[in-house]
Amino acid sequence: MKRWIGVILAVVLAGVAVVAILLGGREDKGQELALVRGVIGSEKKPFFDDPRVKAAFAEHGLRVEVDTAGSRQIVTDVDLSRYAFAFPSSVPAAERIKRDRKATTTFSPFYSPMAVATFEPIAALLTKAGVLHDSGKGHQTLDIKKYLELVAKGTRWDQIPGNSAYQARKRVLLTTTDIRTSNSAAMYLSVIGYVANGDDVISSDAQIAKVAPLLAPAVLDQGFAESTSEASFDDYLALGAGKTPMLVVYEAQYLAHVFAGDGAIKPDMRLVYPSPTVLSKHTLVPLSGQGTRVGELLTKDPKLLALAAAYGFRTTDPQAFADLVAKTKAPAAADLVDVVEPPAYERLDKLITTIDAARP
Repeated sequence: MKRWIGVILAVVLAGVAVVAILLGGREDKGQELALVRGVIGSEKKPFFDDPRVKAAFAEHGLRVEVDTAGSRQIVTDVDLSRYAFAFPSSVPAAERIKRDRKATTTFSPFYSPMAVATFEPIAALLTKAGVLHDSGKGHQTLDIKKYLELVAKGTRWDQIPGNSAYQARKRVLLTTTDIRTSNSAAMYLSVIGYVANGDDVISSDAQIAKVAPLLAPAVLDQGFAESTSEASFDDYLALGAGKTPMLVVYEAQYLAHVFAGDGAIKPDMRLVYPSPTVLSKHTLVPLSGQGTRVGELLTKDPKLLALAAAYGFRTTDPQAFADLVAKTKAPAAADLVDVVEPPAYERLDKLITTIDAARP
């Protein structure tokens, strides 16, 4: 009897050993994932936090972890020696990082036009004021030249004729993030700077000196500005028109919620496109070999491209984005023609510092 008990115990112990080996093997497999750290613009954090994105990277042996910062902060304030890649939200910032870090390449896996998130009553008022128009292509456009005329006059919402829907005494101003830290605000400044400069990209110090006083009210008279686009968009979603009647956003921020059908976009919310607008090309700068691998996967891996589209980004696979727009009837512009280029990083930086120096 004792011998049988001994045999049974031996079998049980062997089974335990096999389970331990199997579990250990799983742990070893997890440990085989190479940790790759990056610093990114805040608007991309939901994408990188998605378990499906993490799983897609894991299939290629990578565990990608990210910190966030304003895209301009990534250039000026972040210690990039801690990271395998930097992923700001614009080409000018990425090119500056590439030059400073002596990187040899960049990747632009997806992009997003700058847009304006607003509300139906506000859109109706802007239409009355002659600022908002139907493009004839399924989306509305905000005329930046006419908008700047309202800014120059110091027009308040309660001064718009026939306004009974939004009788706020504050100025008619687009809300942005902080131009000193955030790329979305810098892209907005690129657009209004282009228009103020006679429909031309700012390319000289003389042009900066000329347009800065014209642009300063559109930026400085907003009051407090959030440092990241994610924080300002959260305010738009939660606090409504009383806090933020018009917000400069990445198109992807708005469409990600439409595609997800999560109820965050309420029936009275509207997405319109400034005319002209600018494309925010989210550009990854590899700072190591593993960073290069992340850039390659984001650009070529079908699963990651499909997930990027689900988060509202336009990718190198336009069909994925188009299918989501058709499926959800999202208010996305199918064909944007009136698109301008931002100034070079140094010009844009000088425009920002010139305007910032005019703060009271």
